[in-house]
Amino acid sequence: MSRVAKNPVVLPRGVEVAIEGQAVTVKGKNGQLGLQVHKLVSVAQEDDELRFAPKGTSKSADALAGTTRALVSNMVRGVSNGFERRLQLMGVGYRAQAQGSTLSLTLGLSHPVNFPVPAGISVETPTQTEVVIKGIDKQLVGQVAANIRRYRPPEPYKGKGIRYSDEIVVRKEAKKK
Repeated sequence: MSRVAKNPVVLPRGVEVAIEGQAVTVKGKNGQLGLQVHKLVSVAQEDDELRFAPKGTSKSADALAGTTRALVSNMVRGVSNGFERRLQLMGVGYRAQAQGSTLSLTLGLSHPVNFPVPAGISVETPTQTEVVIKGIDKQLVGQVAANIRRYRPPEPYKGKGIRYSDEIVVRKEAKKK
């Protein structure tokens, strides 16, 4: 059995889980998330813990049990605390401004980039060169951050571009004459 699936998911105070067949719904103070569990994985709730086990002895059942446990754990963490991803804009004239459900980016292109923020995600700009993406769905927060970063990924010579706050860009030496 997967080592990940052996660890139970502990439910914090204020988080409710409903298991109906293969559908798992997690409710908390920040919202509600749902997941359709694969038929090779069984989910059981014991007191304030969720336990996952493969149905069968195949390798894929073991892998799916561990993956399902990780997904449900992220859902529990999301509805109780939420997720956050920070981006930094590095470069002269690179700016960001949140305007309702749109993020306006000035990235040295011939036109400003207007990024529509999807539902369930909030975007803040504490400074002109910092973007904070918040939400309860870990996958959606990461995908939005990656989509914004895709407009200007960091380049290795001057370090200009959009980077994650914890990202380290290895700089290259310029060509010598």
